[in-house]
Amino acid sequence: MATRSPNRKPLEELGAIFMPYGVEGREPVDVAQAVEGLGEEYAALREACLLMDSPTRGTVEITGADRIGFLNNMVTQELKGLRSGRSVRTFWLNRKGRIDADLRLLELGERMWADVDVHRAGVVLETLGGYVFAEDVAIADRTEHMHRMSLHGPRAESVLAKACAREIPLEPGGAREVEVAGAAVVVDRQDSTGEAGLELLARAEDAAVVFGALRDAGAEHGLRVGGWHAWNIARIEAGWPVYYLDFGPDSIPQETGVFADRVSTTKGCYLGQEVVARLQSLGKPKQRLVGLDLESDEPRAEAMTGDLLYAEGQEKPVGAVTSATRSPALGDRAVAMAQVRYAQSEPGTQLTLRTGDGVMRARVRERLAALPAAEIRG
Repeated sequence: MATRSPNRKPLEELGAIFMPYGVEGREPVDVAQAVEGLGEEYAALREACLLMDSPTRGTVEITGADRIGFLNNMVTQELKGLRSGRSVRTFWLNRKGRIDADLRLLELGERMWADVDVHRAGVVLETLGGYVFAEDVAIADRTEHMHRMSLHGPRAESVLAKACAREIPLEPGGAREVEVAGAAVVVDRQDSTGEAGLELLARAEDAAVVFGALRDAGAEHGLRVGGWHAWNIARIEAGWPVYYLDFGPDSIPQETGVFADRVSTTKGCYLGQEVVARLQSLGKPKQRLVGLDLESDEPRAEAMTGDLLYAEGQEKPVGAVTSATRSPALGDRAVAMAQVRYAQSEPGTQLTLRTGDGVMRARVRERLAALPAAEIRG
């Protein structure tokens, strides 16, 4: 796994501030936290376009004539009928029904690309690859050879069109290969912030050229180069959970808040299905990811990851914050996502959040998102 982005030099020249992204037992990668200023980057994401480097993402390549049928027997989402030019979000579970990886599968006719957290690409290769026997399927970890970037914002499609010298229409879930500055780039649409989101995959040796071409193409569209922090604020506002932050290797699908998006309840068998089906028949997991609206008598009170939630009359915590931010789209109001016990996960439930600044009042939202995308954009 590469620990240095091929876009490190242009980011350094722009004055980027870097931070390590890692998990226990894994070598961290450096990711730009902020580049041109957080306020400017967030505004560009909401009003124009943000160009973001994504070394936190890993890439697995899956080839062979049997790849779709093989994967359909393995992952949680229905893949039958998956055609070229489409992407699917799904979970790869272990036998105990725990989530080994949160995958986005991009089918392009001759091959399939799997987008995954950079620290899980090797896990996917080892565990999923272990089930290949006589099938015509080959799985390879291509993280060191491929690199991801992304465009977010209402002008993202215009920036890509300028860089490609032609329109590249993509609906959510669409994927295709394009050419940017003479380099082959796989682009797919995933609106993780409530705005148009174009995820870009290029060969590592082409990444810096593609990055520069996108930046040049965005000059007339108000593009800013940004870091993880601006995207993180926007994805929390949009209710977009992230593996290792809001759920992870110890989670089951029903706890993630995105069960319906990742799991088919009508397909045939797949690894871990018995656990998932048994819990579905019971109707309630032990805990569930929810969105929270927060209020405090202290106007600058902050919620932090790990802050504990309490129900009225209970001394033991009933949950903990997984992601939190102050929302520019909501007048700087605090919002969060949290894993809470099922009994306290119903919309409208009132909880108390104990933070380093004191106590905040918390109300469970009907959805993970703080606002619908249309309202986020204003």
